[in-house]
Amino acid sequence: MSQDDLKKTPLHAAHLRAGARMVPFGGWDMPVQYSGVMTEHGSVREHAAVFDVSHMGEFRVTGPQALDFLQYATTNDVSKVRVGRAQYNLLPNERGGLVDDIYVYRLGETEYLVVVNASNIDKDLAHLRALAANFDVTITDESAGWALIAAQGPRTAELLAPHVGTDLAEKKKNSVFTTTLFGFDVMLARTGYTGEDGFEIFTKADEAEVVWDKLLAVGFAPAGLGARDTLRLEAGFPLYGHEFGDDINPLSSHYTWVVKDTKDFHGKGALLGTAPGVRLVGLKLDKVIAREGYPVLSGGEVIGRVTSGSMSPTLKEPIAMALIDAARVEDGDINVEIRGKAHPARVVPLPFHSR
Repeated sequence: MSQDDLKKTPLHAAHLRAGARMVPFGGWDMPVQYSGVMTEHGSVREHAAVFDVSHMGEFRVTGPQALDFLQYATTNDVSKVRVGRAQYNLLPNERGGLVDDIYVYRLGETEYLVVVNASNIDKDLAHLRALAANFDVTITDESAGWALIAAQGPRTAELLAPHVGTDLAEKKKNSVFTTTLFGFDVMLARTGYTGEDGFEIFTKADEAEVVWDKLLAVGFAPAGLGARDTLRLEAGFPLYGHEFGDDINPLSSHYTWVVKDTKDFHGKGALLGTAPGVRLVGLKLDKVIAREGYPVLSGGEVIGRVTSGSMSPTLKEPIAMALIDAARVEDGDINVEIRGKAHPARVVPLPFHSR
């Protein structure tokens, strides 16, 4: 795909003005870094930064059977989500894997907003509409009308508070609410993908650039996809296409809590019918960085593969997640093959870092 064919978020011009390094990501031209991954990562862990995540998709689900539909389409218990609250969830397919991992925001008694991964927008929409055939529900793709800015870090609420028309201290994790920010009508959700406190800001696409500039003016640092990836890796958050996928059973991960076997859902038999043969584990290495796809070895035998890996800016050591043979997790000699050489690795609990 050529540069001209890449989609652009409403903040694209702002990224270019700031001198961001742009890269293709899921069909979009996105900023990977501004001042550098290490600096931007540190800003989120110690202060506050903003990410452009406007490439994510937003579907509005409405109708008298909206809850029944989402209960069937997802693995988590949507009936537990009160109005003004959000929930992490999974879209199962019919063969024991996932169509996507998503966030569900309950905006009204029969109204929800579903946020999906950027590269899966078309696939997810087709999947949900096919499942909706037997429900009195309407699914509207609103992705083009929204911009989404993730403000993350321990000082996020402090920096936002003077400019928001709502008392943020009253809003707990996973709250979602409409308010004003710098005089613009927005929706805020106390959610994020970094392992830090923060708010995701839903704003109109044509107002996003002004909101972004004002966020930078009050003290937020701009951050790109590079820091977003190292932050979520430290927090042990799975990424679709890496730790989750069409043929990866989510029960192989530490996210089994998102799958509720007490309710009926699409693909339940396939997902719960067989214990996964692999398990997602955390790995720590000495000095060398394990990247996606590198083989994991035990006794010289390949027992799995690395799904994500990087140097941890917080821990100052290489970390990785890997899917390995579930029967070999306790093996004493785990190695990662890097450029033809086996390097020792230690299996460690996830997450690597938590606030």
